[in-house]
Amino acid sequence: MKKKIFNAAHSAYRFSNTWTGTIIIVLFVIFFIAQAFRIPSGSMKDSLLVGDHLFAKKFAYGISTPHIPFLEIPLIPGTDGHILDGDEPARGDIVIFRYPNNTQLHYVKRCVALPGDELFLQDKVLYLHPREGDEYARKAFADYELIEREGKLWVKNPYTKEHPGIHNDEKMVDNGIFPSELFNVAPIQVPEGEYFMMGDNRDHSNDSRFWGSVPYGLIEGTPWFVYFSMDSNYEVRWDRIGKTPSDLELQEPLNRAIAERIREDANDHELY
Repeated sequence: MKKKIFNAAHSAYRFSNTWTGTIIIVLFVIFFIAQAFRIPSGSMKDSLLVGDHLFAKKFAYGISTPHIPFLEIPLIPGTDGHILDGDEPARGDIVIFRYPNNTQLHYVKRCVALPGDELFLQDKVLYLHPREGDEYARKAFADYELIEREGKLWVKNPYTKEHPGIHNDEKMVDNGIFPSELFNVAPIQVPEGEYFMMGDNRDHSNDSRFWGSVPYGLIEGTPWFVYFSMDSNYEVRWDRIGKTPSDLELQEPLNRAIAERIREDANDHELY
């Protein structure tokens, strides 16, 4: 028995050293375990920065349908986007998903509302009424201000205490020049099986406020850790390498991220 196990292991090792074996192993890892992504834009500042290269945990929310790398063609046509369903994103999770209007593009945003949740935006402030109701809101968001509106309790600016990278830009004002969705969104209920996403860089994020919620089938995973990071001056951000998104919310890396944003984005009025 031991000899059979040894022979099988030896054969597997020899196969893994062939070109075919190497390609199969690499594709298996990319399809089902971890995939490399680069943050190309500033919509998630100060949590994730332009030039952060990270591995995504592909199995965090089930197993998404594998796509041919670079071509983004699904290997298993006819699925809803997942070959195996798993957990749904939690409120406050950073999520990697396919852009609903062009599924060849990947976006990275924060999940701010689940199916059945209600929300609205007033003067840039997000208000959330969780699907579980008022008692849940009191318990789960005990540290947040709650307001009553139309007989329901709404959480004011949820997630900002746990995720201090969330912020607004004071130079983006409601003067008719910038899109109205940055400032006000009428009350909506997130449809079943969909998730409302927003960038942490609230006034510079092209997100669900503009193009709607994201179906579960388009969700690919969540950032795992940063394996490389380089700023706009091609200088390596050594302090970010090996860090998880939670690590990057600690005071020291967050202060560096804020300082970089203030230094570089003084004249930025774009959406990403």
